[in-house]
Amino acid sequence: MIVNRVLFVSAALAVLTLYAAAPPRQTWHFDSIVKIGGHATTVLGHPHVIDTPKGKAVEFNGVDDALFLDVHPLAGAETWTWEVIFRPDAGGAPEQRFFHLAEDGTDNRMLFEIRLTGNLWCLDSFAKSGEASKALMDRAKLHPAGAWYHAAAVYDGHEFRNYVDGVLEGTSELKLEPQKPGKTSIGVRINKVNYFKGAVREARMTPRALAVSEFLKK
Repeated sequence: MIVNRVLFVSAALAVLTLYAAAPPRQTWHFDSIVKIGGHATTVLGHPHVIDTPKGKAVEFNGVDDALFLDVHPLAGAETWTWEVIFRPDAGGAPEQRFFHLAEDGTDNRMLFEIRLTGNLWCLDSFAKSGEASKALMDRAKLHPAGAWYHAAAVYDGHEFRNYVDGVLEGTSELKLEPQKPGKTSIGVRINKVNYFKGAVREARMTPRALAVSEFLKK
């Protein structure tokens, strides 16, 4: 009886520890350049708030506009879904990073990029933790610039996947360790290269692997 009770308590503590370490789901609405998701920003250049048919968004010029936040919203997550509703515009550089989550003091990171060719783009999603890393990009899966899209990266503990508008674009077996606290950049790479030309309206970071049916609606 005592042994069973100890085992039960140990299992309960393990579950509580797991949930305590996992970050809460966060939804960020880009309706301000001063705060995003309740987090203060550092502003680079002149990103500005615009009106869209579905609400406010922040527009970036692809030259020197960006936002930086002192938070990594998926730090501690063993599994996760990262979603972004964004509009890539024509006329930007061939390689553009529009969202970057970086662990402090290492090169562990998660990111969204686009590769632009004329008026068409493809999605590049990347995740790295320690020695494990993977880029998901299919240059044959092209989308017209100037429209709103939903991009998602999903990690379920053993497989890394990315989607555009709910359609699977890439997948790979991968074993990633949870990332530690860090920072976020939007509109540029964390080291201020590869600026994004377009707009971001909403992002959601969930500490579990969502089904496509659970994705944000753009």
